[in-house]
Amino acid sequence: MHAAKMTEKDVEKLMQNSGIIRNRRKIEAAISNARLFLEIQKEFGSFCNYLKSFLPDGKPIINKWKTLKQIPVTSPLSDEISKDMKKRGFKFFGSTICYSHLQAVGYINDHLVHCHCYKQ
Repeated sequence: MHAAKMTEKDVEKLMQNSGIIRNRRKIEAAISNARLFLEIQKEFGSFCNYLKSFLPDGKPIINKWKTLKQIPVTSPLSDEISKDMKKRGFKFFGSTICYSHLQAVGYINDHLVHCHCYKQ
């Protein structure tokens, strides 16, 4: 079932699932966040478009790190997106999670300059 369609009955069922972290607030936030995600898709056409609206010229950020110690866990960009998402009602989506997501989807390239993936 799609998380956005879950009900209180589904929350109770998830609370009994030993395979997940059974924190009611996090479960309820995941459901609420799924609904808010759909609202962003409707407003921007896609979540991708929403994120790109924050990127300089809508293009990924290519960093030029030489050591792992240089790679940050947040940035002004992830702070801004996280703040906007919180304003929209998202829960448990701070700047660190946001930065990690931006890395994962390729909107921030934090591969070290000598890594074979850097130019990809």
